[in-house]
Amino acid sequence: MSNFSREVITLQLGHYSNFVGTHWWNLQDASLSYDPETPPSEIQSDVLFREGQTTGGHVTHTPRLIAMDLKGSLRTLRQEGSLYDAGNDTSAATWEGSLMMHKESPAEKNSFLEDLDKLDKGEVLAEDSVYSSPLPQRSGAVSVETVNSQLARVQKGYRLEGSVKVWSDFLRIHLHPRTVSVIHQYNHDGEAHRLEAFGQGDALLQGSVLEQLEDKLHFFVEECDYLQGFQVFCDLADGFAGLGSKVTEMLQDSYGGRGILTWGMAPVSHPDTTPMKELYHVLNCALGTVNMAAHSSFFCPLTLRGGLGRRPSAPVAFPHLNYDPSLWYHSSSVLALALDALTLPYRLKNNSSPMWQVADSLAVSGRKVVAAYGAVPFPMMHGGTLPDALSACADKLPWKPLSACTELGDGRCYGQWATLKGFEGQRLTSSLPPGTQPATPLHGLHSGEDVLASYIQSFYPTSPLGLQLVSTPSALTPPFPQIFSQSLSAQGFLQSQTPPPGSRGPSVSSAPVMTSLQSGPALGSWLSELHRSAIALDIRRVAPSFLSQGPEMGDYKEALEELRLLGLCYRDEMMHSSSEEDDD
Repeated sequence: MSNFSREVITLQLGHYSNFVGTHWWNLQDASLSYDPETPPSEIQSDVLFREGQTTGGHVTHTPRLIAMDLKGSLRTLRQEGSLYDAGNDTSAATWEGSLMMHKESPAEKNSFLEDLDKLDKGEVLAEDSVYSSPLPQRSGAVSVETVNSQLARVQKGYRLEGSVKVWSDFLRIHLHPRTVSVIHQYNHDGEAHRLEAFGQGDALLQGSVLEQLEDKLHFFVEECDYLQGFQVFCDLADGFAGLGSKVTEMLQDSYGGRGILTWGMAPVSHPDTTPMKELYHVLNCALGTVNMAAHSSFFCPLTLRGGLGRRPSAPVAFPHLNYDPSLWYHSSSVLALALDALTLPYRLKNNSSPMWQVADSLAVSGRKVVAAYGAVPFPMMHGGTLPDALSACADKLPWKPLSACTELGDGRCYGQWATLKGFEGQRLTSSLPPGTQPATPLHGLHSGEDVLASYIQSFYPTSPLGLQLVSTPSALTPPFPQIFSQSLSAQGFLQSQTPPPGSRGPSVSSAPVMTSLQSGPALGSWLSELHRSAIALDIRRVAPSFLSQGPEMGDYKEALEELRLLGLCYRDEMMHSSSEEDDD
C-alpha cells in the first residue's frame, strides 16, 4: 500500500445502511491485491483500509469503519470480531463449586459463511465449494497463495436469497474489534422497543452510546496522517435519521474543515410495514434530509424507490438487471455497485479530487442536497468503443435515478460530477485512419475524457462538469448476487449473441458502471414534494406518538420550514439572485 493517502473514516448507521455497506466493503476487499506481480491499481486502497497485525504476526487490512445497529442484528457475527481472537482463555476461572450452564443454540450459518470458516482454519474446500469468481483472502486469515490455489479449481454458485436475514450473513471481510457498536436500547426484531421515529434516534446520542462512538472515532482519527473526512451511510426512513442528524452535527463541531459526505439510504420496502409506519417513514425522511444536509458537506439520498412519499411510483428498473426490489440483499447490491463509482473521485492514486473539492463543486449557495444517477451496468458492447456505446444513447442518457429524483430533461444543472468505471480492455476512442469521416462527432474525438464530456454536455450544455474515468472494474466476487441479464458477458459487456432460452449464461464477474452526481432544479421539485408530503399530515391527529420523544412541535415546524426554503434554493431565480450578490 502507498506511504501517503488522504484517509477516510466510514460510519454506517442503521440496518439497511449496513446492507449497502457490506456489499460495498466486499467490493473494496475484492479490489485489494496481495500479489506484487499484479499491475498497480488506480485506486488508493489505504484511503479506506488500515493496516494492523494479529497476535500471531499476520498483517491485516481492515476497514476504517464504525458500524452501528440494534440489538439482535448481528446473528452469527461477534461484536468484537474474530480477527484478533486469542482463543477461549479459561485460566481466570477459579470457582470450584457446582455450576449450571444455560447454552443458547447459535444461529445457523449459510453455505457461504461455512466456507469462509473453513478457509480461516486452513481447510481445503471441496471441488464444488465456491463459484468461478475467485473469493479473495479474508484479510489476515490465511495465506493468499493457499486460498487462491484452492479457489482456482473449485466452482459453485451461492444462492443466498433465502438465507440472508441480516447484513452479516454475507459479510466476507474481517472487521476491527472497534468497528461494531450495538445499541441495546432498541430491538432489531419484534414489535416492542423498535427505533421507528426521528426523535428516538435524536435522543440516543448521549450516555454510553455517545461514549462508545467518541472512543471509536478517536481511535480511528488518531492513527490517520491526513484525514480528509468522513463518509456517512445512514438509514433515512427510520429512527436512525435522528441519530444520523446528531452524529453529523457532532462531526461538524468536532472536525470542522473535514469533508462530511452523507448518503441517506432507504430500501424499496420494509418488512411488516403498516400505514402508520409508512407515515413515520415520510416524516423521518423529511426531518433527516433537512438536518443531515445542514451538518454535512453534501447530502445525497440513495434509494431504488420510485419516490420517498406515501405513494411512490414503481421501483427503478435497469435494462440489464433482474433484481428483486423487495429483497434488501438485492437492492443494496445495486446501490453499493453504484456507490463504488460515486465515491471514486476522492479514492484515486492519481488525479484524485479530495472530498472538499467534490462537495464544493456541487453544494453551492446553500444547495447541499445532491442527486445520484447510475447506469448499472453501463451498456457497452464487448469489443466496441465508448463513442459507439454513447451514440446508441444519443436520445436519452443511459443512467437511472438513484435518489428518487427524476431529471427534468431541460438541460439545466448547476453542477455535475460524472464517473465511468470498469471499461478495462475496451477502447475509449474510435482511432480512425487518417482521412476517414467519423460516423458521429463523438467518433472524431481523441480522448475518452473528451468523448464523455462532449456527450454529457450535449444534454447539459452550460453545466460545470467534473469527470473521472477509471478502467479498473468492480470485481463481483462471491457473495454478490447474480442479478445480471444473460445478454452480458462475464466482464459485464453486452454480447452480440444472447444465449438461447433455457441455457445458462456466464456468471458476471465484473461490470462497467457510469454514475452522475448532480445539483439542479430537479432537486427543488423533489424537496418541495417531500415538504408537501410531510405538511399534509396533521401529526397531532394521525401520528401523535411520533413526537413523544421529540422534537418539540415548534422545532418540528421550524424543520419543515427549513425544508421548504431549501427547496427554493434550487429555483433558477434564486440562483441568479445569489450570483448577483456574489458579483457585488
